[in-house]
Amino acid sequence: MILTRGLPFPLPVWRIGCKLTNMKVLFIGGTGIISSACSRRALDQGIELYLLNRGQSVRPTPEGARVLRGDARDSRSARAALGDRAFDAVVDWIAFTPDHIEADLDLFRGRTRQLVFISSASAYQTPPASLPVTESTVLDNPFWQYSRNKIACEERLVRAFREEKYPITIVRPSHTYDCTLVPMDGGWTVVDRMRRGQKVIVHGDGTSLWTLTHQRDFARGLVGLLGNSHAIGEAVHITSDESLNWNQIFEIVARAAGTEPRMVHVPSDVLAAYDPGWGAGLLGDKSNSMIFDNRKIKRLVPDFVCSIPYSRGAAEMIAWYDADPGRRKVDEAFNRTCDRILAVWEGVWPK
Repeated sequence: MILTRGLPFPLPVWRIGCKLTNMKVLFIGGTGIISSACSRRALDQGIELYLLNRGQSVRPTPEGARVLRGDARDSRSARAALGDRAFDAVVDWIAFTPDHIEADLDLFRGRTRQLVFISSASAYQTPPASLPVTESTVLDNPFWQYSRNKIACEERLVRAFREEKYPITIVRPSHTYDCTLVPMDGGWTVVDRMRRGQKVIVHGDGTSLWTLTHQRDFARGLVGLLGNSHAIGEAVHITSDESLNWNQIFEIVARAAGTEPRMVHVPSDVLAAYDPGWGAGLLGDKSNSMIFDNRKIKRLVPDFVCSIPYSRGAAEMIAWYDADPGRRKVDEAFNRTCDRILAVWEGVWPK
């Protein structure tokens, strides 16, 4: 069995009742938007959780997690922090390029039964030739370097599995959020504009479909893959079954904020001409309809279900921002970009 060969500890019985016990897991990172919820769920499930990070996150370390101070991108620092520890599963939340993956393969060879790479659903064919997207959809994103790097990471991991039976699992999140993450480019500034009665830009005609997944729902799927022998050598996405178009998303956020959106639709390629960074994320991701077939994650993790609709998630988000004025930071550069685009666009296409 590839899960035990060469490892310095016996295969334990992990599940007792509804809990996972005697299971040791390492998160590289573990305090980000997605990973923080997975950390909490792992601990709730009885997992002995270690976090390897530099301690620089604004989010607190979840109570019960054991922190190993080190830099995962510095081999000497990481090895010093890990010592001689071995893990049933390792999840790298902050690997973005093939050299990160190469370092992981070297660092954890022989000391984990499962190496989980957090990839991205933006690696799928963009725009997709057909919907819904499945795990067999080809990986091809010519618009966004971030996605091409994730594809290269996946290719290296698949080669490691084929050549040396390295126990890898690839997970592809789509747009996963928590209460701190406004889904539109510009973040809180868009909500501020809506509350002030200013116009907001919606890419395209606002009818492309998008999938938003709450971090707590994602965590149920991710933690269910840890120590799951059926997930070895597999790639799987974890997303909600709820799809909304961008007009609906703006309207839901505005309703939660107690206002109405004054939406102006501008083609994504026009936005890219004014702001290449904004455009890369649109053309390489958000401007395309993305609906996912989630049968694979449901088969691998039978209790996986997404129970938080975006209407509730948006209400949580607005409540979080309204609880502290210091959180409601406005990006004046983004405001100026929006105003400049609107002035030109509405000059060409007056309403």
